[in-house]
Amino acid sequence: MHIFIALTAFLESSKYILIFLGSFFEGSAVMMATGLLWHTGVVSFWFAYVMLLAGDVLSDIMWYFIGFFGGRPFFGKWGHIIGVTPEIFAKVERRFHKYHTRILIISKLTMGLGIATVILSVAGMLRISFVRYFLINLIGGFIWVLFLMGIGYFFGNLLLYVPREFKIIIAISIPILFLFAMRSLTKKLSTLDW
Repeated sequence: MHIFIALTAFLESSKYILIFLGSFFEGSAVMMATGLLWHTGVVSFWFAYVMLLAGDVLSDIMWYFIGFFGGRPFFGKWGHIIGVTPEIFAKVERRFHKYHTRILIISKLTMGLGIATVILSVAGMLRISFVRYFLINLIGGFIWVLFLMGIGYFFGNLLLYVPREFKIIIAISIPILFLFAMRSLTKKLSTLDW
């Protein structure tokens, strides 16, 4: 029982740091789950929003510099782990030079579909202006984080009608199902020649 109390105290005292780390490493599902936590009053909107945005933008910066310093070798060696095939990489690169601003905006607003990491890294690999890249991702992040927090917040209303025993299962399942749906869409998009 002491372990449970200690774990609860740890989670309560470091919830915003955990939100930041979750946003940095995962993104979409954590943003929706944080919206749910906001709905239930566990987190403050502004602190949670800032932590999510900071984690998201720093993650984007990381992908830019991965592309800048080692894009081709990195994806050649490790791309298969995150589902980046040479075909997907070539499709992105072909169009990037011509439409990089549009592509960055769309990738930011469709984060979680699986192609954003490729696009963000290609921006660095192709030496897109860092200031331009940063501003596009920051503005897109303001919108995207708020949108996903909103989804989590409004799905929180559904929890009022769910028996207590199933609330945690549903709270965990909704972001995971959303993520799987987005990954399925990615597979479909990767077969298109855009």
